[in-house]
Order: sequence, then C-alpha cells, then structure tokens
Amino acid sequence: MNDTPVTGAALPEQAAPAAPPAANGAGEQRDYRPGYEIVAEQILEFIAESRLEAGDRLPTENDLAQTLNTSRAVVREAVKILSALGRVRAHKGRGLFVADDEGMLLTSRWGGFFRPVDLDHVLMLFEFRRVQEMSASSLAATRATPAELRTIEIAMQQCRHGFEHDQVDVFNQGDDDFHGAVAAASHNTFLVSAVRDARRLQRQSSALGIHDTFSTGTRLAVEEHEAIYRAIRDGRPDEAAEATAVHLDRTLEDYRREIQRRLFG
Repeated sequence: MNDTPVTGAALPEQAAPAAPPAANGAGEQRDYRPGYEIVAEQILEFIAESRLEAGDRLPTENDLAQTLNTSRAVVREAVKILSALGRVRAHKGRGLFVADDEGMLLTSRWGGFFRPVDLDHVLMLFEFRRVQEMSASSLAATRATPAELRTIEIAMQQCRHGFEHDQVDVFNQGDDDFHGAVAAASHNTFLVSAVRDARRLQRQSSALGIHDTFSTGTRLAVEEHEAIYRAIRDGRPDEAAEATAVHLDRTLEDYRREIQRRLFG
C-alpha cells in the first residue's frame, strides 16, 4: 500500500449511482463514487454502530440491501471489498460474519470502530502512526544490524524502481517492506506489531475511495524514505525520527486533501 494517497484508477463498473450533489453552496457535484464503495462504508458503520464483534453474524445480503436502500448486486460487490480487506467473512450456507482473524485488527480496540473514510479517524490513525514510527526509526538508528540496514535499503530502492517505472504494485510492496523493516530494526516486538496493524488499517482507507495510481506526492515519498534510511544508516536517531515525522505529516496532508476532494468536492 502506497503511504501517499493515490488517485484515478477505476474499480469494476458494477456500481449503483454515485452520491448526490454536494451542498457546498456553489452548485458543484461530488466526484463520482461507485455505489459499492459507499455501501462498503455503510456496512462498516453498521458493524460499528451495532457494536458487532468478531464472529458475530451480519444480516443477509438481501436484508442489507433493503436496509441500505440499494440492490443485492451492489451489496455483493461491497462484501467482496470488505472480504478482501479482512473485515467480513462469507461462509457458504451460513451467511456473513464479522471477521475473526488478524485481518480484523484487534476488533475490540481498533477494527470494530475504524471508519476508513472518516477524516477524524484517519487523522487519529496518522497521529498514532507518527508516535510509533518515530520511535521505531529512532531505535533502529541505534540497533539496526548490517543485514537489517540492507533490508531497509532494498525496500527503499524497490520504491524508487516502482515509481520510476510506473509500477504501482512494485512501489506499494516496497513501501510496506520499508516501514516493516524499519520497525523490525527497532528490535521491539510491540512496535513491530503496532506499526503493522496501523498500516493495515490505513490500507482500508486506500482501498475505499483512494485508488492505486501514483500521485504527485509519490516522488516526495521516495525522497523521504531515502532520508529516513540515511539517518538510520548513519546512526542518527534524532534525525531518523524527524525524517519519519516529515514523511507522515506530509502524507497525512495528502490524505486529507484527497478524502475531502472525494467526499465534499
């Protein structure tokens, strides 16, 4: 998953009409959003508001379609998205359930209430990531082994390669590997877990409404990764933490602008 929000790519065309025009006083319409994206968000809201927990049964696709005033086909596409994200599970002959594996991300604490396109939730998630990843990079600057430094460097180079060759999947994999490798180099199991889980939540924000093409911020992400790597390599913990803060603060602003653009025009 690209840390920087990405725009422009289309999801499959099986969708209901987009959200109605935004009441922004200028008569402008919101950007088109496929119906199954909107319904996927509504199902997550239903899970949170109903206080459903891992393993709880969800209404049937027909019931969800009636409740959400949409078609079963759109609900089915929304369920496919949520299944891919690890938020729900469909068991043939049994129905839909709130996911009960690690994809649900500690449901009782985070995954059960996190709303991927709620700007306040995204802001809180980035605040959390900032604290965890600044600490991880600072510790990595004093604890990373030569092998761990090499792993961070390879991930950094993969991000650059993906960006320069317009290979989004390559960049995204390198991005995940980079942040995971920095956390691993902290030699703190709790930080490794926190960084991994927070990034999984952020991946849900990317999957719902922010699509997989490069944005203008991707080049900056490549440069910021290199700054973090150099500080860790040179054993400068304060600079590593500051470079991480710069990276996440800039990424948050990109997310904020993109979510506001998608939701409010």
